[in-house]
Amino acid sequence: MNAVIVAVAVMLILSLLRINVVLSLVLGAFVGGLTSGMSIEATVESFTEGLGAGATIALSYGLLGAFAIAIAKTGIPELMITGMLKILNSESNSKGLVKVLIFFLIFLMSILSQNVIPIHIAFIPLLIPPVLKILNMLEVDRRLVATLIAVGLIGTYSFVPAGFGAIFQDIVATQVSEAGMVVSSRDVPVAMAIPVLGMLVGLFTAFIVYRKPRHYKNNEIEADSLHVNVSKFVMFSTAFALVVSLCAQVLTDSMIVGSFAGIMVMYFTGALKWKEADDILSEGMKMMAFIGFVMIAANGFAAVINATGHVDSLITSSITILKGNRSLAVFIMLVIGLVVTMGIGSSFATVPIIATLFVPLAQGLGMSPLAILCLIGTAGALGDAGSPASDSTLGPTAGLNVDGQHHHIWDTCVPTFIFINIPLILFGWIACVFFL
Repeated sequence: MNAVIVAVAVMLILSLLRINVVLSLVLGAFVGGLTSGMSIEATVESFTEGLGAGATIALSYGLLGAFAIAIAKTGIPELMITGMLKILNSESNSKGLVKVLIFFLIFLMSILSQNVIPIHIAFIPLLIPPVLKILNMLEVDRRLVATLIAVGLIGTYSFVPAGFGAIFQDIVATQVSEAGMVVSSRDVPVAMAIPVLGMLVGLFTAFIVYRKPRHYKNNEIEADSLHVNVSKFVMFSTAFALVVSLCAQVLTDSMIVGSFAGIMVMYFTGALKWKEADDILSEGMKMMAFIGFVMIAANGFAAVINATGHVDSLITSSITILKGNRSLAVFIMLVIGLVVTMGIGSSFATVPIIATLFVPLAQGLGMSPLAILCLIGTAGALGDAGSPASDSTLGPTAGLNVDGQHHHIWDTCVPTFIFINIPLILFGWIACVFFL
């Protein structure tokens, strides 16, 4: 059997059985390596070499978590929560309004985190834990919130040509051009419009499916019990730290530098008290440590998958038997993109892997440049939702599971797979066939 399919299947099955994701990735990588014919020594070497690529990401998320918790400890996020709780407690018919406000705020932040405020998932530990107090009172199903965040993240970088979207779309255009079909990144939003529409349809469906109340523990909270008292100086210092962090990240293209700059500003302005700083920063790093370890293990997994050489054979063997059936060929290539991304957990890293072979095959089938852009962009984005190793699922879990009532696989990965990947592959296939 193809080693890629075996490795991903082992990883997913173990994860669904509630085996720790890091252990599932490690075991899946080794099974895949051995299945391909690699020796145990070669598999270990490939896995170990791949781990280093995840170190930067792990440190980035650790510092982002520390920065987010430092901001949360100032009490600023609680001001917003206090206002919403007062509205909720003062008016019996205000539940619907508060739900709309929360959903809008979360979705808006998910979108802005990809471009205007390019902090990616760092907003989640800052915003979601305080909001959980209200979500519990309203008995909102957290699976819906996880889907909402994932659509905001993935749909934005797939369609909006700014921030992380500009990076993703440039990768798509560059890899397609290098593979033999000269295209422009300006055409990627046009190619991805229909697939992104599919994500929105899936999100709308999730609102219907998860509309019933779901009870969580400790959901009785009074607005007056928060006792939020934030000085104007702390608010100004925190806002200044956010601006400095954003500017540093944009100028250096480094989340590490941006987070470090923000933390230092909070230190020296007094927004973060020196005697409390160590505990606060450690708390933030611990919260994001799980994501860091998963990302490190995912990079080792990806290294083994690449070393097997079975991605190429999976693509060529699948397309060879199709005998020119373009519609079926497009669907098979999208499924392959889903499998690869589910395994390595990164749509950005999937595009270079699949473009080298997908583009020549698509050209041989007579597909147009716009159809090829849609194929590569959709195949890359597929799997980002639903993958246990993706930051688009790890991020929501980090925020929604602070009280231990949200399971990473069954409450984040499975819902996002159903309501994002399934509509995305369907609408992506329709778009590719339309652009043929």
